[in-house]
Amino acid sequence: MNRFERRPAAAVEAEVQYLDGDFRVVRPGSFVRCAVTQEPIPLEELRYWNVALQEAYASPDAKLVRLGLRDKIAD
Repeated sequence: MNRFERRPAAAVEAEVQYLDGDFRVVRPGSFVRCAVTQEPIPLEELRYWNVALQEAYASPDAKLVRLGLRDKIAD
């Protein structure tokens, strides 16, 4: 690695600001955690979040559970 290369942020959790239709990385990292399941979500796979609660979700089912519209995540 030379002085111009950045170290990979492989095992670092990112801090993200969730916006309408987009998100902004506040602190670099490679993943965020699902607010329901606590599983890591790679930033390139992040598709579901709640702007008001500033939370990420691993799946649409996880978001429904968080909103109280479903009892648990289907297996």
